Amino acid sequence: MFNDVGPLELVTLIVLAVLVFGPDKLPKVIQDVTRTIRKIREFSESAKNDIREELGPEFKDFEFEDLNPKTFIRKQLDNEDLGLKEIRNGFDLKKEMAEVTDAVHSRDSDTSSASSAGAAGSSGGRVDMTKKPEKPDPDDRPPFDADAT
Repeated sequence: MFNDVGPLELVTLIVLAVLVFGPDKLPKVIQDVTRTIRKIREFSESAKNDIREELGPEFKDFEFEDLNPKTFIRKQLDNEDLGLKEIRNGFDLKKEMAEVTDAVHSRDSDTSSASSAGAAGSSGGRVDMTKKPEKPDPDDRPPFDADAT
C-alpha cells in the first residue's frame, strides 16, 4: 500500500502527525488507526472466504486478484495447455530483424544489376522499392494545396 513512500516523506508525515494531533494524543490515534485497519482486513478476509464457500468446490482455485485484467491475461498466457510458451520462445525478434536487414541489403545490391536488366526488359519479377530523389526542374512550381491555406 505504501511501497512508494520514501524516508523523507515518512519523516514529513510523522512531523505533520505530531503537529496536528500533539505528542499526547498521537499514541492513541496510532492505536485507533491500526485497530481500524486490522478490522477492515478481517472483514475483507471473511467476505472472501464466504464468497469462496458459496461458489462451491469447482472454484477452489479462484483468486480475487485474477479479476484484475492484467493478472488474468498474464495467467492465461502462462498456461501450459495452450502451448504459447513454445511459440513465444520460438520467436526470436533479433533473428527476424537480421533476416529482414539482410534481405534489404541484398536487394540493394540486386537493384543496381536489376536496373541495367530492367532496361533490357524485365527486372526478374522484383519491384524496386528504393527511394530515389527526384530532381525538379527549375521552372516547376511546388504543388498547391487549397485546403492547406
